[in-house]
Amino acid sequence: MALDWHSAPLTRATALDKHYRNTQNVRRFLISQCGEAFKFDRAFMAWIKEQSSLTLGDVADEWLRRNG
Repeated sequence: MALDWHSAPLTRATALDKHYRNTQNVRRFLISQCGEAFKFDRAFMAWIKEQSSLTLGDVADEWLRRNG
């Protein structure tokens, strides 16, 4: 069963699947991990789509690497 990206509880271990969406729920989680400056941009969203076997922790770490 696909994860409901709009309302599911999210953790750093949550794996991205083929149904992944940049929802407000995901944005709230990433703000909690990366700080209030977090935002999606096209290059970052493209990076997410190009990767395989990512977790939300990987996504947060990459954003921090790029913007930290």
